[in-house]
Amino acid sequence: MGVNKVILIGNVGMDPRMHYPTKDEQLAFFTFATDERGAGGMTRTEWHNIVMTGNNARIAEQYIRKGTRLYLEGKLRTRQYTDKTGIARKSTEIYVDSFEFLGRDEPTRH
Repeated sequence: MGVNKVILIGNVGMDPRMHYPTKDEQLAFFTFATDERGAGGMTRTEWHNIVMTGNNARIAEQYIRKGTRLYLEGKLRTRQYTDKTGIARKSTEIYVDSFEFLGRDEPTRH
């Protein structure tokens, strides 16, 4: 048995893009930036592709905007697709299981 668990704290890089594959399903996609300090105090920013589904996607649509600070828990998934020019690509995304808004008086967990 393996473990696929991701925990991130950072900032939303863009307002969520919403997709509605079926009338009862919605997905929220956005970029997410995390920073880490290296030797000499240099900061490195890493960008992640985030996917929220179900109730998390509904909350994202209403409340998450560029710059929102979040705590995320989820799992990595890699998908393959063909771009507009016919080139095969891979994308690694983080599918969110739960999250909290940070930077307020009290975190709100979802």
